[in-house]
Amino acid sequence: MNFKNMTMETMATKILDWALNSGTKLIIGTILIIIGFKIINRLSKKFVIFAEKRNVDMTLVKFTRSFISISLKCLLVLVIAGAYWELKLSGLAAIVASAGVAIGLALQGSLSNFAGGFIILLLRPFKVGDYIQADQFEGAVEQIGVFYTTLTTVDNKVVLIPNGTLSNGSLINYSTKETRRVDLTFSAGYECDILKVRSVLKEIVSKNKLILDYPEPFVGLFEQGPSSLKFAVRVWVNTPDYWTVYYDLLEQVKIRFDEEKISIPYPQMDLHVRQVIK
Repeated sequence: MNFKNMTMETMATKILDWALNSGTKLIIGTILIIIGFKIINRLSKKFVIFAEKRNVDMTLVKFTRSFISISLKCLLVLVIAGAYWELKLSGLAAIVASAGVAIGLALQGSLSNFAGGFIILLLRPFKVGDYIQADQFEGAVEQIGVFYTTLTTVDNKVVLIPNGTLSNGSLINYSTKETRRVDLTFSAGYECDILKVRSVLKEIVSKNKLILDYPEPFVGLFEQGPSSLKFAVRVWVNTPDYWTVYYDLLEQVKIRFDEEKISIPYPQMDLHVRQVIK
């Protein structure tokens, strides 16, 4: 719009014409995008509900939902931009082509995460509901999105990890196997009877109903430390019972050691002070 050499009346007329034409199209286009986004979100939710009723793997469902939702929203914006915002798609394509290198560098991380999402979906190192440890974080997998995987930690924190990091790095999946081994070490003083300590530990293990009989639990002396005898306790449990057994054994061993007068050494330092007589 050229305002040069225009009278105030002419300028006002031009602005009014623009507001009635282009401005109206801009408002209509924006409203259509908002409505379209809401429709896409509702359809996405219905897609998830439909898939749940058909017992489809939720890992695949949530990833597909994110991918389709983002794709439809991008397509909607492009269509509205061309129809109502008077944005010429041919001109837009030329701009994108000329700035391809810059855009590629800017989106390098996002594209890596996008590719990582497909790799996770294809190789299935974990699925929704698994408890994993990766990138110094651990928690239950809540969602595998297009760019990020969402974890919920044991203290109910939400952690977003880029898919590129998960697909290229190392991770531990604690839910892959049905059973896990609880490894604990307990110390006793050198003055204690080794057979008595081992007998007490075995009794504690045998009374815990969550500990599996096979593989057989192991209890025994494995190290003579500088100030204590170290006993190893290795027991197998069902994966969901891991932390319950872990904390219960710690508590029961301390209680029984106190009852049986089994000393638990702690690091200490003897300090000798000498007085120099001049």
